[in-house]
Amino acid sequence: MDLICRIEQGQLRGQSEVDILGTPFVSFMGIPYARPPLGELRFKPPQPPRSWDGVRDATKQGSPCHALQLLPTPETLVLKPAGSEDCLYLNVYTRQLVTQNLKPVMVFIHGGAFISGSSDRSMYGPEFLMTEDIVLVTINYRLGALGFLTIDDPSLGVTGNAGLKDMVQALKWVKNNVKHFGGDPNNVTIFGESAGGASVHYLILSPLARGLFHKAIVQSASVLCPWTRGVNDAKQLARINGCTDSDNKRVLEFLQQIPVEKLLEGQVKLGDWLSPVDKRLVGPTVEPKSQDSFLAEEPIKIINSGRYNQVPMMFGYTSLEGIFEEGTKLFGMKSNLGEFVPYYLGHPKDSDVFKEKNKKIAQFYFGSDVIDPNNKEALYTVITDATFLRGIHLAVKSHAKTCTQPVYYYRMSIDTDLNMFKNMIHVKVKGVSHGDDLGYLFKIGNRVLKPGSIEEISVLRFVKMWTNFAKTGTPIPAKDSFLNSEWPPVTEVLNFLDIGTDLVAGVDPDIDRMKFWDELCKGVKECY
Repeated sequence: MDLICRIEQGQLRGQSEVDILGTPFVSFMGIPYARPPLGELRFKPPQPPRSWDGVRDATKQGSPCHALQLLPTPETLVLKPAGSEDCLYLNVYTRQLVTQNLKPVMVFIHGGAFISGSSDRSMYGPEFLMTEDIVLVTINYRLGALGFLTIDDPSLGVTGNAGLKDMVQALKWVKNNVKHFGGDPNNVTIFGESAGGASVHYLILSPLARGLFHKAIVQSASVLCPWTRGVNDAKQLARINGCTDSDNKRVLEFLQQIPVEKLLEGQVKLGDWLSPVDKRLVGPTVEPKSQDSFLAEEPIKIINSGRYNQVPMMFGYTSLEGIFEEGTKLFGMKSNLGEFVPYYLGHPKDSDVFKEKNKKIAQFYFGSDVIDPNNKEALYTVITDATFLRGIHLAVKSHAKTCTQPVYYYRMSIDTDLNMFKNMIHVKVKGVSHGDDLGYLFKIGNRVLKPGSIEEISVLRFVKMWTNFAKTGTPIPAKDSFLNSEWPPVTEVLNFLDIGTDLVAGVDPDIDRMKFWDELCKGVKECY
């Protein structure tokens, strides 16, 4: 039997599938939510999608964005150029095509440091989340220079954040079309991990996203993490590709006309990094103020002012995010394991105050004036705090003061065979790596869960809490034998839930380390 869904642009043919418990659901994949951003549309804000005649096949995924993508080999993962500029597609998964009793919608934004990744089902299989009665949407968006290039002249229409504007366009598509898949356009939760989590946080702050979502989950990121900001130097990218012109219009025309492969090659030659001491080569930026700006003010100012999309929020992190350092070579990214003073404190790297603060960091984590890369536990901990946790912690504390809706906080400490990243790089240190939460929300590869195993129990717990939040705005509405803990929101007290083999409520996670960072940054006007 054909599964046909009619949306604003035309008809779609989907296919029937089953989740991990054997319950049927329907998938519609590779749906265009914007026009292909080709030619003169390269680097520009996304345009609404075109309609089509007949029935469009929606049983295959759309192309990922052209970027360095992690691709599997028999032995490991390798980073290779892959994908297309024609990549603005999304997938919809639903239990039933109904028009009454519409279901909560969850829109997932993938990570990948803003330079890699996609919504591909090999990484983000829906079979776990579809055990709950929701509508799940996963999206692609433009990456690297394609998604974040900026040109200094606002009249040229390339003010940056095109990848984030893609997400706004996807949410507009959801608002206009998700009811045809049984989804409630008035109950949309956005969630994402790593760069996807940072993107969710940026959407919370952006006036362009107002009214397009109603709850938000930010996993292992915040806009105050140092790696979430980019430099996006168009002229530098043009120069490395052979264009020395100084005129902004001609630079833009040059970069719009060269093959996308050359654009990526230039980006790779310029290099990128995840070190706290420098801004990224490509990434989100503050734009000149206009009605079309995604972000026109420093994020910390927006948070502290309360002038953002006031929705229930959930923030969280893995217990040892910095294990991810072992895998950065997969992304071809640089890191400086001797320096950890964040650039946003405004201290030049050759200044005495920078060196003094770096010594304080070394003393606190390593018990010495020198950072020792061979002390893996200390190294992973300082990377966790400088690169991820300090920014997450500050965002949670700040939102708790200005948000009129509940803010929930968690730390993930469970360590099983589903901790994909840690297991892939064979790290034995106790703790949970950046990215390890994904294996509890999505089916990755051909993973099969043994009934009654800690893996299956943990997956069903994660899925229940995440979908509870999407349904009600509360991850644990009532304590029971399965979700056997209370989870109060943050108040003036930093309440949190430790998600381990057991669920344990507490206050002030990793507070001694966070107090150290508060003291390190004291008296400095932080410029994000």
